[in-house]
Amino acid sequence: MPQVWKSRYINEEHPDFPAQLAFDEQIDALGLFDLSGYGPTAEVVDETLARHRWEVQGLNLRRSQTPPALDDPCGRFLRFRDLILCGETQAATGLANLPKEPQSWNALLELTEQVLDPVIDWFGMIRLTYGFCSPELAKQIPGRIDPKRDQHAAHERNRLGNPICPRLGAAVDFIIEDEDMREVAQWIVTETPFDRLYFYGKDKPLHVSHGPEHSRQIVLMQPGPSGRLVPKVVSSEAFVQST
Repeated sequence: MPQVWKSRYINEEHPDFPAQLAFDEQIDALGLFDLSGYGPTAEVVDETLARHRWEVQGLNLRRSQTPPALDDPCGRFLRFRDLILCGETQAATGLANLPKEPQSWNALLELTEQVLDPVIDWFGMIRLTYGFCSPELAKQIPGRIDPKRDQHAAHERNRLGNPICPRLGAAVDFIIEDEDMREVAQWIVTETPFDRLYFYGKDKPLHVSHGPEHSRQIVLMQPGPSGRLVPKVVSSEAFVQST
């Protein structure tokens, strides 16, 4: 691995200075390291980057291209196992339900770090009711899901090599016991960079995603005349003020 923050110690006229400076700025932008005193050791840098699924290629950072272990941390409070081996259908079938695409693992981590970790930190532990959904698992849930839109497939691909869900990112459904899920959803809207949020009721699990579109779309799932749920898109302002 290249020496980190080397740009502080080499002359600006050195031919490697621009590339080293750009690399150091990439590291700084992650916001993962305490640079007070002598700064972190090389071992701490390596471990921290790996835990957050970053790897160094030359003088560039990129997301990790290797799958983690199921029991590796996924954010501050969860493990990857929690987002993959969850939900009634997965439990009933016992399917491994493992992502095949490295970017699916990375998207699950980003969802956790950007949305779920802040929620858990503020409200307490969540109970995941539906997480990552592989094509094999989706076949066991006919008619109840929309893999092309719901982002539970993360970055997985179909047999033609195209993303199952073009929205990419990742999504989960969760509930927090003894909390009004409307208040939880409103907090997510005001405090996190979510992509899409589906609200089903104050005592029901909500669906939330994080992804590259950053649409910040809020959808209320309300019973129609037939009793079936009908989606209604609302603005952030209207939802936050609703009771």
